[in-house]
Amino acid sequence: MTNDEGPNDEGRTNDEVPNVEGMNNGSMTKRFDLEERTTRLGKGIVNFAKRIRENAITRPLISQLVRAGTSVGANYCEADDAHSRKEFIQKISFCRKEARETKYWLSVIVESNPELKTESFKLWQEARELNLIFAAIVNKMKRKLENDELRRPK
Repeated sequence: MTNDEGPNDEGRTNDEVPNVEGMNNGSMTKRFDLEERTTRLGKGIVNFAKRIRENAITRPLISQLVRAGTSVGANYCEADDAHSRKEFIQKISFCRKEARETKYWLSVIVESNPELKTESFKLWQEARELNLIFAAIVNKMKRKLENDELRRPK
């Protein structure tokens, strides 16, 4: 199977997950791939969580945030190792779900720690961008899968 026909050794075709421009001090000058971006998000979430005042209210919120924020990258690594398009779609769908959940937990945590709003927003914005990227990948892959199934002789 060639890269034009299906997943490469990383579980995706070459044109499905291009390098995506990342933020570098507010400019779009440096390019980052999705593995690097999801890793940076996870690390950013961990560092952010360390600055949250811990109490009975925030303790479970911190735990949920760290789980969601770090699992985006873990699921992306699994998507890279997918053995089929269906598995790839499933893993990227998990990335999308966890990125969306990360946005949710960040917004809830800001309620209890308003002084973290600016820092939280930067992470929220990155989670939002990743969520949109993963949604586009899932939609594109589903269309390809449906088209392939329509072309398959019965």
